[in-house]
Parts: sequence; C-alpha cells; structure tokens
Amino acid sequence: MSVTSDPVAVRRGPLFVVGAVLAAIVVASIADTVISLIALAAGAPDDFQPLKAGSYIFLTAVGIVIGALGWTLVRKLSQDPQALTRWLVPAVVVVSFVPDILLFGAGGAIGVGALLLMHVAVAVIAVFTYRKVLPLS
Repeated sequence: MSVTSDPVAVRRGPLFVVGAVLAAIVVASIADTVISLIALAAGAPDDFQPLKAGSYIFLTAVGIVIGALGWTLVRKLSQDPQALTRWLVPAVVVVSFVPDILLFGAGGAIGVGALLLMHVAVAVIAVFTYRKVLPLS
C-alpha cells in the first residue's frame, strides 16, 4: 500500500458548499458588527447608514454570494485559477472601496475607514471559505 503526500482537491456537494457560504456570511457579518461598533464608539456619525446592521449585513451576504459565483466561474473557465485569483481578488476589493470613499462627506474618516476595513474582513473570510469548499486545483 502506498501513501502519497500530494494534496488532492476534495469536491464538496452543493449542500455543503451552500452551508459553508451561509456560515461565511454569518462570520463576516459578526466581524462587520464588531468593526461597526468600534467605529461608532470611536466617533463615526451615529446616523451613518452604512454602519447600520441592515445595510452591511445585506451587502455582506450579496458580496459573498456573488464572490462564490465568481470563484466558481474562475475555477471552471481559467486555465490557471490560482494565478488569476492572486490578482483578481485584491483588484475586486480595491474597486469595491470606490463607493465607500465617495461617502467621506457623510461618514468622515472613521466611518469610511470602518467600511474599507469591513470589505477587507469580508474578503478574507470569503476567500478562506472558498478555498476550503471550492478548491482551485
């Protein structure tokens, strides 16, 4: 009997993937809540709508689901999905900053900084999840 140390990509069933994506939404929403509470305590405007749970939880869910769909497309269509995601993920995160930066007048540096940090936190949690349940190789 031979045992190899080569990593083998494990394919997960659709229910497992959906469950993992839902778990990522929950974990990312908790991270966003912590960031929002810290920002509000640090002086972000109390009426800054993007720091309200209804706003960021919805957008977190949408972002993670769209990210999972994009990740799936990259897996299926790219000849080198690892190389593609290495530059695509940071590029998408940076582009996602643009609408938040435009809110500087309403949210100030603390509010907008919190939103940018939320994007990074969601991306880290999402990519970690995608790599576990939707391996690239």
